[in-house]
Amino acid sequence: MRELTGPTRYIVRCWLAVTAAVHFYFTFAGFPEPLKLASLHLALAVPPVFLIYPARRSSPRSRPSVVDAVLAFLALLPSVYIYLNTARIYARSPFLDAPTTVELVLGTVMTLIVLEAVRRALSMALSILVGIVIAYMFVCDLLPGIWYYRDLPFAQVVDITYLMNGSGLYGQLTGISATVVASFLVFGAFLQASGMGRLFMNLGTFLAGRYAGGPAKVAVVESGLFGMTSGSSVANVVVTGGVTIPEMKRLGFTPQLAGGIEAASSVGGLIMPPIMGAAAFVMAEMISVPYLSIVQSAILGAFLYYLGIFVSVHFQSKRLGIDALAKDEIAGVRDILKDIHFAIPLVVLLTLMTMGFSPYFAAFWGTIAVVASAWLRSHSRMGPATILNALVDAGATIGVIAVAVAAAGIITAGLTSTGLLIAFTGIIKMLAGDSLLLLVLLVAVSCLFLGMGVPTTPAYIVTAAIGAPLLAEQSSASLMAIHLFVLYFAVLADATPPVAAASYA
Repeated sequence: MRELTGPTRYIVRCWLAVTAAVHFYFTFAGFPEPLKLASLHLALAVPPVFLIYPARRSSPRSRPSVVDAVLAFLALLPSVYIYLNTARIYARSPFLDAPTTVELVLGTVMTLIVLEAVRRALSMALSILVGIVIAYMFVCDLLPGIWYYRDLPFAQVVDITYLMNGSGLYGQLTGISATVVASFLVFGAFLQASGMGRLFMNLGTFLAGRYAGGPAKVAVVESGLFGMTSGSSVANVVVTGGVTIPEMKRLGFTPQLAGGIEAASSVGGLIMPPIMGAAAFVMAEMISVPYLSIVQSAILGAFLYYLGIFVSVHFQSKRLGIDALAKDEIAGVRDILKDIHFAIPLVVLLTLMTMGFSPYFAAFWGTIAVVASAWLRSHSRMGPATILNALVDAGATIGVIAVAVAAAGIITAGLTSTGLLIAFTGIIKMLAGDSLLLLVLLVAVSCLFLGMGVPTTPAYIVTAAIGAPLLAEQSSASLMAIHLFVLYFAVLADATPPVAAASYA
Protein backbone atom coordinates (compact mmCIF):
# COMPACT_ATOMS: atom_id res chain seq x y z
CA MET A 1 0.00 0.00 0.00
CA ARG A 2 1.39 3.38 -0.99
CA GLU A 3 2.24 6.24 1.36
CA LEU A 4 1.17 9.05 -0.96
CA THR A 5 2.71 12.51 -0.76
CA GLY A 6 2.06 15.90 -2.31
CA PRO A 7 -1.18 16.98 -4.01
CA THR A 8 -2.06 13.39 -4.95
CA ARG A 9 -2.30 12.49 -1.27
CA TYR A 10 -4.89 15.20 -0.61
CA ILE A 11 -6.89 14.32 -3.73
CA VAL A 12 -7.03 10.62 -2.84
CA ARG A 13 -7.83 11.31 0.81
CA CYS A 14 -10.68 13.61 -0.23
CA TRP A 15 -12.02 10.97 -2.65
CA LEU A 16 -11.90 8.26 0.03
CA ALA A 17 -13.54 10.50 2.63
CA VAL A 18 -16.32 11.42 0.18
CA THR A 19 -16.81 7.72 -0.64
CA ALA A 20 -17.33 6.88 3.03
CA ALA A 21 -19.45 9.98 3.64
CA VAL A 22 -21.78 9.21 0.72
CA HIS A 23 -22.36 5.66 1.94
CA PHE A 24 -22.88 6.93 5.48
CA TYR A 25 -25.40 9.50 4.22
CA PHE A 26 -27.39 6.83 2.39
CA THR A 27 -27.77 4.76 5.57
CA PHE A 28 -29.81 7.59 7.06
CA ALA A 29 -31.45 9.29 4.06
CA GLY A 30 -32.28 6.11 2.16
CA PHE A 31 -30.65 4.25 -0.70
CA PRO A 32 -31.16 4.82 -4.44
CA GLU A 33 -32.72 2.01 -6.46
CA PRO A 34 -30.44 -1.07 -6.63
CA LEU A 35 -28.73 -0.61 -10.00
CA LYS A 36 -27.97 3.07 -9.42
CA LEU A 37 -26.65 2.25 -5.95
CA ALA A 38 -24.42 -0.59 -7.16
CA SER A 39 -22.99 1.46 -10.03
CA LEU A 40 -22.37 4.49 -7.81
CA HIS A 41 -20.75 2.21 -5.24
CA LEU A 42 -18.23 0.84 -7.74
CA ALA A 43 -17.71 4.25 -9.35
CA LEU A 44 -16.65 5.66 -5.99
CA ALA A 45 -14.85 2.64 -4.55
CA VAL A 46 -12.80 1.14 -7.40
CA PRO A 47 -10.79 4.06 -8.92
CA PRO A 48 -8.78 4.86 -5.74
CA VAL A 49 -7.57 1.25 -5.59
CA PHE A 50 -5.23 1.95 -8.52
CA LEU A 51 -3.85 5.04 -6.81
CA ILE A 52 -3.33 3.39 -3.42
CA TYR A 53 -2.03 -0.03 -4.41
CA PRO A 54 1.05 -0.23 -6.70
CA ALA A 55 1.17 -2.56 -9.69
CA ARG A 56 4.53 -4.05 -8.69
CA ARG A 57 6.97 -3.93 -5.81
CA SER A 58 9.24 -1.75 -7.93
CA SER A 59 6.46 0.79 -8.58
CA PRO A 60 6.74 4.25 -6.97
CA ARG A 61 5.65 4.14 -3.33
CA SER A 62 4.88 7.83 -2.84
CA ARG A 63 2.92 8.60 -6.01
CA PRO A 64 0.83 6.78 -8.63
CA SER A 65 2.22 6.36 -12.14
CA VAL A 66 0.58 7.68 -15.30
CA VAL A 67 -0.72 4.16 -15.98
CA ASP A 68 -2.29 4.06 -12.51
CA ALA A 69 -4.06 7.36 -13.17
CA VAL A 70 -5.34 6.11 -16.54
CA LEU A 71 -6.64 2.89 -14.95
CA ALA A 72 -8.37 4.89 -12.21
CA PHE A 73 -10.09 7.00 -14.88
CA LEU A 74 -11.08 3.92 -16.89
CA ALA A 75 -12.48 2.31 -13.72
CA LEU A 76 -14.90 5.21 -13.45
CA LEU A 77 -16.41 5.09 -16.95
CA PRO A 78 -18.27 1.72 -17.00
CA SER A 79 -20.02 2.40 -13.70
CA VAL A 80 -20.94 5.95 -14.69
CA TYR A 81 -22.48 4.56 -17.89
CA ILE A 82 -24.61 2.10 -15.91
CA TYR A 83 -25.65 4.87 -13.50
CA LEU A 84 -26.76 7.13 -16.35
CA ASN A 85 -28.51 4.36 -18.30
CA THR A 86 -30.34 2.36 -15.64
CA ALA A 87 -33.68 2.78 -17.45
CA ARG A 88 -32.24 1.14 -20.56
CA ILE A 89 -30.65 -1.69 -18.53
CA TYR A 90 -33.96 -2.43 -16.80
CA ALA A 91 -35.93 -2.31 -20.07
CA ARG A 92 -33.68 -4.55 -22.16
CA SER A 93 -34.00 -8.34 -22.32
CA PRO A 94 -30.69 -10.11 -21.66
CA PHE A 95 -29.54 -12.40 -24.50
CA LEU A 96 -32.32 -11.01 -26.74
CA ASP A 97 -31.42 -7.33 -26.95
CA ALA A 98 -27.85 -7.16 -28.20
CA PRO A 99 -25.47 -4.89 -26.26
CA THR A 100 -24.32 -1.77 -28.08
CA THR A 101 -20.71 -1.36 -29.15
CA VAL A 102 -20.16 1.04 -26.26
CA GLU A 103 -21.54 -1.53 -23.80
CA LEU A 104 -19.32 -4.26 -25.22
CA VAL A 105 -16.26 -2.06 -24.80
CA LEU A 106 -17.19 -0.83 -21.32
CA GLY A 107 -18.13 -4.32 -20.13
CA THR A 108 -14.76 -5.65 -21.27
CA VAL A 109 -12.93 -2.73 -19.67
CA MET A 110 -14.74 -3.14 -16.34
CA THR A 111 -14.04 -6.87 -16.18
CA LEU A 112 -10.33 -6.29 -16.84
CA ILE A 113 -10.30 -3.42 -14.34
CA VAL A 114 -11.73 -5.66 -11.62
CA LEU A 115 -9.19 -8.39 -12.41
CA GLU A 116 -6.31 -5.93 -12.02
CA ALA A 117 -7.77 -4.24 -8.93
CA VAL A 118 -8.20 -7.64 -7.26
CA ARG A 119 -4.62 -8.59 -8.13
CA ARG A 120 -3.30 -5.39 -6.58
CA ALA A 121 -5.43 -5.03 -3.49
CA LEU A 122 -6.19 -8.66 -2.61
CA SER A 123 -4.47 -11.58 -4.30
CA MET A 124 -3.37 -13.03 -7.58
CA ALA A 125 -5.25 -16.23 -6.70
CA LEU A 126 -8.67 -14.55 -6.77
CA SER A 127 -7.81 -12.75 -10.00
CA ILE A 128 -6.83 -16.07 -11.59
CA LEU A 129 -10.04 -17.70 -10.34
CA VAL A 130 -12.13 -14.97 -11.97
CA GLY A 131 -10.09 -15.35 -15.14
CA ILE A 132 -10.73 -19.10 -15.20
CA VAL A 133 -14.49 -18.59 -14.91
CA ILE A 134 -14.45 -16.02 -17.72
CA ALA A 135 -12.29 -18.27 -19.91
CA TYR A 136 -14.69 -21.15 -19.28
CA MET A 137 -17.58 -19.11 -20.64
CA PHE A 138 -15.70 -18.70 -23.93
CA VAL A 139 -14.69 -22.36 -24.35
CA CYS A 140 -17.49 -24.27 -22.56
CA ASP A 141 -18.95 -25.50 -25.87
CA LEU A 142 -15.61 -27.17 -26.70
CA LEU A 143 -15.33 -29.18 -23.48
CA PRO A 144 -16.50 -32.79 -23.01
CA GLY A 145 -18.87 -34.47 -20.55
CA ILE A 146 -20.18 -32.56 -17.58
CA TRP A 147 -18.06 -29.54 -18.49
CA TYR A 148 -19.95 -28.94 -21.74
CA TYR A 149 -22.30 -25.97 -22.10
CA ARG A 150 -23.78 -24.35 -25.17
CA ASP A 151 -21.84 -21.75 -27.12
CA LEU A 152 -21.77 -18.31 -25.46
CA PRO A 153 -20.98 -15.50 -27.90
CA PHE A 154 -18.92 -12.56 -26.67
CA ALA A 155 -22.03 -10.36 -26.40
CA GLN A 156 -23.69 -12.86 -24.05
CA VAL A 157 -20.59 -13.02 -21.84
CA VAL A 158 -20.77 -9.22 -21.52
CA ASP A 159 -24.47 -9.59 -20.71
CA ILE A 160 -23.67 -12.06 -17.92
CA THR A 161 -20.86 -10.08 -16.33
CA TYR A 162 -21.78 -6.43 -16.98
CA LEU A 163 -25.40 -5.90 -18.03
CA MET A 164 -27.38 -8.63 -16.27
CA ASN A 165 -29.69 -6.99 -13.75
CA GLY A 166 -29.43 -8.67 -10.34
CA SER A 167 -26.16 -10.54 -10.90
CA GLY A 168 -22.65 -9.97 -12.15
CA LEU A 169 -20.71 -6.81 -11.42
CA TYR A 170 -23.75 -4.75 -10.38
CA GLY A 171 -25.85 -7.49 -8.85
CA GLN A 172 -27.08 -8.42 -5.41
CA LEU A 173 -23.62 -8.96 -3.92
CA THR A 174 -22.48 -5.47 -4.88
CA GLY A 175 -25.70 -4.12 -3.39
CA ILE A 176 -24.89 -5.81 -0.08
CA SER A 177 -21.42 -4.28 -0.17
CA ALA A 178 -22.90 -0.82 -0.80
CA THR A 179 -25.45 -1.00 2.01
CA VAL A 180 -24.88 -3.01 5.15
CA VAL A 181 -21.19 -3.82 4.63
CA ALA A 182 -20.21 -0.21 3.89
CA SER A 183 -22.19 1.09 6.87
CA PHE A 184 -20.44 -1.31 9.25
CA LEU A 185 -17.04 -0.50 7.75
CA VAL A 186 -17.66 3.17 8.56
CA PHE A 187 -18.77 2.20 12.07
CA GLY A 188 -15.67 0.05 12.60
CA ALA A 189 -13.33 2.76 11.29
CA PHE A 190 -14.79 5.30 13.70
CA LEU A 191 -14.51 2.86 16.61
CA GLN A 192 -10.83 2.29 15.89
CA ALA A 193 -10.14 6.00 15.38
CA SER A 194 -11.82 6.81 18.70
CA GLY A 195 -9.22 4.88 20.67
CA MET A 196 -11.32 1.88 21.62
CA GLY A 197 -8.27 -0.32 21.05
CA ARG A 198 -6.85 1.06 24.29
CA LEU A 199 -9.87 -0.26 26.20
CA PHE A 200 -9.45 -3.70 24.62
CA MET A 201 -5.74 -3.81 25.43
CA ASN A 202 -6.36 -2.82 29.03
CA LEU A 203 -9.11 -5.41 29.34
CA GLY A 204 -6.79 -8.03 27.85
CA THR A 205 -4.01 -7.42 30.35
CA PHE A 206 -6.50 -7.14 33.23
CA LEU A 207 -8.24 -10.43 32.42
CA ALA A 208 -5.29 -12.57 31.28
CA GLY A 209 -1.99 -10.85 32.03
CA ARG A 210 -1.65 -12.15 35.60
CA TYR A 211 -1.63 -15.85 34.57
CA ALA A 212 1.07 -18.11 33.12
CA GLY A 213 1.89 -17.21 29.54
CA GLY A 214 0.50 -13.75 30.16
CA PRO A 215 1.34 -12.01 26.86
CA ALA A 216 0.05 -14.92 24.78
CA LYS A 217 -3.22 -15.05 26.68
CA VAL A 218 -3.47 -11.27 26.41
CA ALA A 219 -3.08 -11.68 22.64
CA VAL A 220 -5.99 -14.13 22.57
CA VAL A 221 -8.26 -11.89 24.65
CA GLU A 222 -7.29 -8.69 22.83
CA SER A 223 -7.74 -10.27 19.40
CA GLY A 224 -11.16 -11.56 20.38
CA LEU A 225 -12.24 -8.16 21.68
CA PHE A 226 -10.74 -6.25 18.77
CA GLY A 227 -12.31 -8.73 16.37
CA MET A 228 -15.72 -7.60 17.66
CA THR A 229 -15.19 -4.33 15.80
CA SER A 230 -12.66 -4.93 13.01
CA GLY A 231 -14.07 -7.78 10.92
CA SER A 232 -10.61 -8.31 9.40
CA SER A 233 -8.01 -10.87 10.41
CA VAL A 234 -5.13 -8.91 8.86
CA ALA A 235 -6.21 -5.66 10.58
CA ASN A 236 -6.47 -7.61 13.82
CA VAL A 237 -2.89 -8.88 13.49
CA VAL A 238 -1.53 -5.44 12.61
CA VAL A 239 -3.20 -3.68 15.55
CA THR A 240 -2.83 -6.23 18.35
CA GLY A 241 0.21 -8.13 17.08
CA GLY A 242 2.38 -5.03 17.11
CA VAL A 243 2.14 -5.08 20.91
CA THR A 244 1.66 -8.73 21.84
CA ILE A 245 4.18 -10.47 19.55
CA PRO A 246 7.24 -8.57 20.89
CA GLU A 247 6.01 -9.24 24.45
CA MET A 248 5.62 -12.96 23.76
CA LYS A 249 9.12 -13.13 22.26
CA ARG A 250 10.58 -11.18 25.19
CA LEU A 251 9.20 -13.67 27.71
CA GLY A 252 10.42 -16.78 25.90
CA PHE A 253 8.02 -17.73 23.10
CA THR A 254 9.73 -18.53 19.82
CA PRO A 255 8.98 -16.05 17.00
CA GLN A 256 7.15 -18.80 15.09
CA LEU A 257 4.95 -19.72 18.05
CA ALA A 258 4.25 -16.07 18.89
CA GLY A 259 3.23 -15.35 15.31
CA GLY A 260 1.10 -18.49 15.15
CA ILE A 261 -0.77 -17.61 18.35
CA GLU A 262 -1.45 -14.09 17.10
CA ALA A 263 -2.56 -15.27 13.64
CA ALA A 264 -4.90 -17.94 15.04
CA SER A 265 -6.36 -15.45 17.52
CA SER A 266 -6.81 -12.73 14.91
CA VAL A 267 -8.53 -14.99 12.38
CA GLY A 268 -11.31 -15.55 14.90
CA GLY A 269 -12.24 -11.89 14.56
CA LEU A 270 -14.21 -12.77 11.43
CA ILE A 271 -16.55 -15.00 13.43
CA MET A 272 -16.70 -12.75 16.49
CA PRO A 273 -19.99 -10.86 16.94
CA PRO A 274 -21.23 -8.20 16.60
CA ILE A 275 -19.17 -7.23 13.50
CA MET A 276 -18.21 -10.50 11.81
CA GLY A 277 -16.84 -9.23 8.52
CA ALA A 278 -18.40 -8.78 5.10
CA ALA A 279 -19.09 -12.50 4.58
CA ALA A 280 -21.57 -12.59 7.48
CA PHE A 281 -23.59 -9.75 5.95
CA VAL A 282 -23.60 -11.57 2.62
CA MET A 283 -24.80 -14.69 4.43
CA ALA A 284 -27.73 -12.80 5.93
CA GLU A 285 -28.88 -11.85 2.44
CA MET A 286 -28.20 -15.27 0.91
CA ILE A 287 -30.31 -17.18 3.44
CA SER A 288 -32.79 -14.33 4.07
CA VAL A 289 -32.41 -14.06 7.84
CA PRO A 290 -31.84 -10.98 10.02
CA TYR A 291 -28.18 -10.24 10.66
CA LEU A 292 -28.92 -10.30 14.39
CA SER A 293 -29.91 -13.98 14.09
CA ILE A 294 -26.48 -14.75 12.64
CA VAL A 295 -24.83 -12.81 15.46
CA GLN A 296 -26.79 -14.78 18.07
CA SER A 297 -26.02 -18.12 16.41
CA ALA A 298 -22.31 -17.32 16.09
CA ILE A 299 -21.71 -16.44 19.75
CA LEU A 300 -21.22 -20.02 20.97
CA GLY A 301 -18.94 -20.98 18.09
CA ALA A 302 -16.79 -17.89 18.60
CA PHE A 303 -16.56 -18.55 22.35
CA LEU A 304 -15.50 -22.17 21.80
CA TYR A 305 -12.96 -21.11 19.18
CA TYR A 306 -11.24 -18.69 21.54
CA LEU A 307 -11.57 -21.07 24.48
CA GLY A 308 -9.71 -23.71 22.47
CA ILE A 309 -6.89 -21.29 21.65
CA PHE A 310 -6.74 -20.08 25.26
CA VAL A 311 -6.43 -23.63 26.63
CA SER A 312 -3.78 -24.51 24.04
CA VAL A 313 -1.78 -21.39 24.93
CA HIS A 314 -2.06 -22.26 28.64
CA PHE A 315 -0.50 -25.70 28.23
CA GLN A 316 2.18 -24.37 25.87
CA SER A 317 3.07 -21.72 28.45
CA LYS A 318 3.25 -24.31 31.23
CA ARG A 319 5.47 -26.53 29.09
CA LEU A 320 7.83 -23.65 28.31
CA GLY A 321 7.75 -22.26 31.85
CA ILE A 322 6.62 -18.80 30.78
CA ASP A 323 5.35 -16.57 33.56
CA ALA A 324 2.74 -13.86 33.81
CA LEU A 325 3.25 -10.22 32.93
CA ALA A 326 4.89 -7.96 35.48
CA LYS A 327 2.46 -6.16 37.79
CA ASP A 328 3.25 -2.76 36.34
CA GLU A 329 2.28 -4.07 32.87
CA ILE A 330 -1.20 -5.13 33.95
CA ALA A 331 -4.01 -2.59 33.68
CA GLY A 332 -6.10 -1.88 36.74
CA VAL A 333 -9.80 -1.21 37.19
CA ARG A 334 -9.18 2.53 37.04
CA ASP A 335 -7.52 2.18 33.62
CA ILE A 336 -10.53 0.30 32.31
CA LEU A 337 -13.09 2.70 33.77
CA LYS A 338 -11.21 5.58 32.17
CA ASP A 339 -12.19 4.25 28.73
CA ILE A 340 -15.39 2.36 29.54
CA HIS A 341 -17.44 4.95 27.62
CA PHE A 342 -16.12 3.36 24.42
CA ALA A 343 -18.56 0.50 25.06
CA ILE A 344 -21.58 2.80 24.56
CA PRO A 345 -21.58 2.54 20.71
CA LEU A 346 -21.63 -1.26 20.89
CA VAL A 347 -24.57 -1.11 23.30
CA VAL A 348 -26.39 1.28 20.94
CA LEU A 349 -25.68 -0.98 17.96
CA LEU A 350 -26.90 -4.17 19.62
CA THR A 351 -29.92 -2.47 21.20
CA LEU A 352 -31.15 -1.11 17.87
CA MET A 353 -30.67 -4.46 16.11
CA THR A 354 -32.47 -6.23 18.95
CA MET A 355 -35.36 -3.77 18.56
CA GLY A 356 -35.69 -4.87 14.93
CA PHE A 357 -34.05 -1.96 13.12
CA SER A 358 -32.01 -2.71 10.01
CA PRO A 359 -28.26 -3.34 10.48
CA TYR A 360 -27.26 -0.28 8.47
CA PHE A 361 -29.65 1.94 10.48
CA ALA A 362 -28.12 0.55 13.67
CA ALA A 363 -24.62 1.13 12.26
CA PHE A 364 -25.51 4.75 11.43
CA TRP A 365 -26.59 5.56 14.99
CA GLY A 366 -23.74 3.47 16.36
CA THR A 367 -21.32 5.70 14.44
CA ILE A 368 -23.03 8.81 15.79
CA ALA A 369 -22.71 7.28 19.27
CA VAL A 370 -18.96 6.77 18.74
CA VAL A 371 -18.41 10.49 18.16
CA ALA A 372 -20.82 11.52 20.92
CA SER A 373 -19.41 9.13 23.54
CA ALA A 374 -15.84 10.11 22.68
CA TRP A 375 -16.68 13.63 23.85
CA LEU A 376 -17.61 12.35 27.32
CA ARG A 377 -13.92 12.36 28.26
CA SER A 378 -11.40 15.05 27.34
CA HIS A 379 -8.66 12.58 26.39
CA SER A 380 -10.80 10.82 23.75
CA ARG A 381 -12.61 13.65 21.98
CA MET A 382 -12.70 13.28 18.22
CA GLY A 383 -11.87 16.48 16.37
CA PRO A 384 -12.24 17.18 12.62
CA ALA A 385 -8.84 15.64 11.83
CA THR A 386 -9.69 12.37 13.62
CA ILE A 387 -13.09 12.18 11.93
CA LEU A 388 -11.48 12.82 8.53
CA ASN A 389 -8.93 10.06 9.15
CA ALA A 390 -11.73 7.68 10.10
CA LEU A 391 -13.61 8.49 6.87
CA VAL A 392 -10.43 8.00 4.83
CA ASP A 393 -9.75 4.62 6.45
CA ALA A 394 -13.36 3.57 5.90
CA GLY A 395 -13.25 4.67 2.25
CA ALA A 396 -10.08 2.67 1.61
CA THR A 397 -11.58 -0.47 3.17
CA ILE A 398 -14.84 0.00 1.24
CA GLY A 399 -12.77 -0.04 -1.96
CA VAL A 400 -11.04 -3.31 -1.11
CA ILE A 401 -14.30 -5.01 -0.17
CA ALA A 402 -16.00 -3.62 -3.29
CA VAL A 403 -13.48 -5.17 -5.69
CA ALA A 404 -13.63 -8.48 -3.79
CA VAL A 405 -17.42 -8.56 -4.02
CA ALA A 406 -17.37 -7.46 -7.68
CA ALA A 407 -15.04 -10.37 -8.42
CA ALA A 408 -17.34 -12.71 -6.52
CA GLY A 409 -20.24 -11.35 -8.57
CA ILE A 410 -18.48 -12.32 -11.81
CA ILE A 411 -17.73 -15.79 -10.43
CA THR A 412 -21.27 -16.49 -9.23
CA ALA A 413 -22.75 -15.12 -12.47
CA GLY A 414 -20.49 -17.42 -14.46
CA LEU A 415 -21.30 -20.40 -12.24
CA THR A 416 -25.07 -19.95 -12.38
CA SER A 417 -25.36 -18.90 -16.03
CA THR A 418 -23.43 -21.91 -17.32
CA GLY A 419 -23.12 -25.55 -16.35
CA LEU A 420 -20.12 -24.95 -14.12
CA LEU A 421 -22.07 -24.91 -10.86
CA ILE A 422 -23.84 -28.15 -11.77
CA ALA A 423 -20.51 -29.73 -12.74
CA PHE A 424 -18.82 -28.91 -9.44
CA THR A 425 -21.88 -29.98 -7.47
CA GLY A 426 -21.98 -33.26 -9.37
CA ILE A 427 -18.31 -33.98 -8.70
CA ILE A 428 -18.64 -33.41 -4.95
CA LYS A 429 -21.83 -35.48 -4.83
CA MET A 430 -20.16 -38.32 -6.73
CA LEU A 431 -17.10 -38.33 -4.45
CA ALA A 432 -19.18 -38.22 -1.26
CA GLY A 433 -21.73 -40.81 -2.32
CA ASP A 434 -24.22 -41.39 0.49
CA SER A 435 -21.74 -40.48 3.23
CA LEU A 436 -22.69 -37.28 5.02
CA LEU A 437 -19.36 -37.27 6.89
CA LEU A 438 -17.41 -37.43 3.64
CA LEU A 439 -19.57 -34.68 2.16
CA VAL A 440 -18.90 -32.46 5.19
CA LEU A 441 -15.16 -33.11 4.89
CA LEU A 442 -15.16 -32.35 1.17
CA VAL A 443 -16.97 -29.05 1.70
CA ALA A 444 -14.57 -28.13 4.52
CA VAL A 445 -11.54 -28.95 2.39
CA SER A 446 -13.04 -26.97 -0.49
CA CYS A 447 -13.37 -23.93 1.79
CA LEU A 448 -9.77 -24.24 2.96
CA PHE A 449 -8.44 -24.84 -0.55
CA LEU A 450 -10.41 -22.01 -2.11
CA GLY A 451 -9.44 -19.71 0.74
CA MET A 452 -5.72 -20.12 0.04
CA GLY A 453 -5.10 -16.67 -1.34
CA VAL A 454 -8.77 -15.86 -1.90
CA PRO A 455 -10.36 -13.43 0.60
CA THR A 456 -12.93 -14.83 3.00
CA THR A 457 -15.97 -13.20 1.38
CA PRO A 458 -15.57 -14.59 -2.17
CA ALA A 459 -14.34 -17.91 -0.76
CA TYR A 460 -17.51 -18.18 1.33
CA ILE A 461 -19.78 -17.09 -1.55
CA VAL A 462 -18.41 -19.62 -4.02
CA THR A 463 -18.22 -22.52 -1.57
CA ALA A 464 -21.70 -21.79 -0.22
CA ALA A 465 -23.07 -21.80 -3.77
CA ILE A 466 -21.57 -25.23 -4.41
CA GLY A 467 -21.56 -27.01 -1.05
CA ALA A 468 -24.42 -25.56 0.99
CA PRO A 469 -27.23 -26.98 -1.21
CA LEU A 470 -25.67 -30.45 -1.00
CA LEU A 471 -25.37 -30.26 2.80
CA ALA A 472 -28.98 -29.07 3.03
CA GLU A 473 -30.10 -31.94 0.81
CA GLN A 474 -28.32 -34.70 2.76
CA SER A 475 -28.58 -33.45 6.34
CA SER A 476 -31.25 -32.25 8.72
CA ALA A 477 -29.17 -29.27 9.86
CA SER A 478 -30.66 -25.80 9.58
CA LEU A 479 -29.64 -23.50 6.76
CA MET A 480 -28.06 -21.21 9.36
CA ALA A 481 -25.87 -24.00 10.74
CA ILE A 482 -24.80 -25.07 7.25
CA HIS A 483 -23.77 -21.58 6.18
CA LEU A 484 -21.99 -20.90 9.47
CA PHE A 485 -20.06 -24.14 8.92
CA VAL A 486 -19.00 -22.94 5.47
CA LEU A 487 -18.12 -19.51 6.85
CA TYR A 488 -15.97 -20.92 9.67
CA PHE A 489 -13.81 -22.91 7.27
CA ALA A 490 -13.59 -20.01 4.82
CA VAL A 491 -12.33 -17.92 7.74
CA LEU A 492 -9.81 -20.56 8.83
CA ALA A 493 -8.28 -20.41 5.36
CA ASP A 494 -6.66 -17.11 6.43
CA ALA A 495 -4.45 -19.11 8.79
CA THR A 496 -4.06 -22.20 6.58
CA PRO A 497 -0.72 -22.84 4.81
CA PRO A 498 0.73 -22.29 2.31
CA VAL A 499 -0.75 -18.79 1.91
CA ALA A 500 -2.09 -17.99 5.42
CA ALA A 501 -2.66 -14.27 4.86
CA ALA A 502 -2.95 -13.52 8.58
CA SER A 503 0.43 -15.15 9.24
CA TYR A 504 2.09 -12.97 6.61
CA ALA A 505 0.68 -9.86 8.29
